[in-house]
Amino acid sequence: MAKNEAKKIVFSETVETTDPELENKALQNTLEKMEQENTLLNHTLNRLEEESSMLRELFNNTNTELNNLKKPALLVAEITNIVDQNKAIIKLPNGNKFYCYIAKEVKNLVSGDSVLVDQKSLNIVEKIALISNSEVEKYVIVEKPQEDWKEIGGLKKEIQEIKEVIELPLKNKALFERVGIQPPKGALLYGPPGTGKTLLAKAVAKSTDATFIQVVGSELVQKFIGEGAKLVKEIFELARKKAPSIVFIDELDSLAATRMDTGTSGEREVNRTFMQLLAEMDGFKHLDDVKIIGATNRLDILDPAIIRPGRLDRLIEVGLPDDEGRAEIFKVHNKKMNLKGVNTKEIIANTNGFSGAEIRAMCTEAGFFAIRENRDHVTQQDFLGAIEKVRFDEVDDEEKLFG
Repeated sequence: MAKNEAKKIVFSETVETTDPELENKALQNTLEKMEQENTLLNHTLNRLEEESSMLRELFNNTNTELNNLKKPALLVAEITNIVDQNKAIIKLPNGNKFYCYIAKEVKNLVSGDSVLVDQKSLNIVEKIALISNSEVEKYVIVEKPQEDWKEIGGLKKEIQEIKEVIELPLKNKALFERVGIQPPKGALLYGPPGTGKTLLAKAVAKSTDATFIQVVGSELVQKFIGEGAKLVKEIFELARKKAPSIVFIDELDSLAATRMDTGTSGEREVNRTFMQLLAEMDGFKHLDDVKIIGATNRLDILDPAIIRPGRLDRLIEVGLPDDEGRAEIFKVHNKKMNLKGVNTKEIIANTNGFSGAEIRAMCTEAGFFAIRENRDHVTQQDFLGAIEKVRFDEVDDEEKLFG
């Protein structure tokens, strides 16, 4: 092979020329390709480093979680007394008390604090903040009601009475101080179902901007001895914390029925819960801005202790509405309906004996009649048909109940 035909190897390429210009051009192309390869390798290396970092972090998190799962659980305890700077007496949920040590990093402990303790040594390792009312809030509805007095029809007298007992003491407490009397603690709403007892309670809570705590009487009766009484106590503690507040106990007769000398263990537990309710109403702690409203359909079976003056001071009967009341209720429920050719007087005359809930059901059924015929308005015949349907359903339910 001649010298001029000698091959020069530049990296991986072969240059078959002795021309310097061609050789330089070939070298330049090779250099550019190597720079591109180097850039690609750098990108690949960066991506691999990111993936490695992500996998390392995932491994560390998984390893930490696995170690946490392997750790023994800590017990929740309550501090009853601080003996020394690093010693305390704790009380476990089962009632047992222990003398234990406090870890150095746990500071500012006082009696009554909730802490985490080791299962074996029972030494305090951490302070925690528990919501004391987390249990009671499962059984009650705490809210700011949206119902207004305008949404209640046919109960002018009842509205006036509940305003005097509930609204006036919360809004103008100084008036009672000037007169020199104690404001009433609450009221009892009684009457047939569907007459607006719950609506009255929510409306007065709205007008006073008070927290509305609603609980059904039967939910206060618990399975184990003392649990129901504890629940009643916690409800009133919650009411005092969120004052001004209104505690509304619906179906009060399920809890406050007349007590008997003999009975089952279940009935005795109901009596214990009822006595705790009486104690909270009389109370070692004054109720102040906490008012109680009870509601029942069976005033005749209530224990006299709950309805005596000083507890539920005002008994307000919420009966079936008269013609004027039914007209007002009908107006409330049809204000958003598209009516055409409706004679209100005739409808009201045909709803004799209807409660507020039944008038509302009548308006809903009349709307269904219009929807079935693909109309966007409700007529007189729709309402008359709805009245018959609601009345027939009511009679049918009574026949099933009484045979």
